Amino acid sequence: MSDALPPLREVIREFDLRAKKSFGQNFLLDLNLTRKIARVAGDLADSVVYEVGPGPGGLTRGLLAEGAKRVVAVEMDERCLPALAEVSRAYDGRLTVHQGDALDMDEPTLLAPQPGETLRIASNLPYNVGTMLLIKWLTLDEWKPWFASLTLMFQREVAERIVAKPGSKAYGRLSVLAQWRGKVRIAVNVPAAAFTPPPKVASAVIHYEPSEPLDATVKLKDLELVVERAFGQRRKMLRASLKSLPVNAGELLAKADIDETRRAEDVSVEEYVRLARTYAEMRDA
Repeated sequence: MSDALPPLREVIREFDLRAKKSFGQNFLLDLNLTRKIARVAGDLADSVVYEVGPGPGGLTRGLLAEGAKRVVAVEMDERCLPALAEVSRAYDGRLTVHQGDALDMDEPTLLAPQPGETLRIASNLPYNVGTMLLIKWLTLDEWKPWFASLTLMFQREVAERIVAKPGSKAYGRLSVLAQWRGKVRIAVNVPAAAFTPPPKVASAVIHYEPSEPLDATVKLKDLELVVERAFGQRRKMLRASLKSLPVNAGELLAKADIDETRRAEDVSVEEYVRLARTYAEMRDA
């Protein structure tokens, strides 16, 4: 089904939207692919979808064509606004665009959901802020969060870090933050040739759904601290990497039933959660 809008290559030519490295831009032009990514996000009929960095509107058109009730987009590059205005007109005003920096946005206020609407995030994230935005959304104090799912494009290497399991080189802080209170998978692999201009690396789309935390008593700040210290010196044994915590590292590891000679990349998400709870108990004793 066509949306009667011109092909994206014509849109880019008409509005002179050459991708800028300063904005971390790489445009997806294959509307079959963008619709496939939109379908990963789930049933969009009652969804308000938040999109960061829509550019000329490739994924935006996919989301709208797949039935999103509304799309609210934040775009920093003012050159893209006229092209996105055409998309909004073609889809009966179901697209609203705000110019600004997504890192500064208060998303629930911006999205202004109505009763019965589900909030989702779906974006081909700008490479230069993608990880920072993900961490912003994963480190909300209140859980469950305001969004029902994240469907996000990253460089393949970053996507692999998000879904990585213990024992792999990709496993790290981002893996633990994503997996301790959510389920995440790589949903679509995207070759560099799918983009204009093609980046030097392949990309991948992850799909994340929040869930109950592994331990609801654990505070985010305690988990972040333990994980940061462990992976800050990931080649060292835990008894050394956790020595800078304000509790005795050997006693902490013994109480958490974790061998002090293990290294950060071999500790499971569940064990990090247990370490964080034990750390808080010792600190507050």
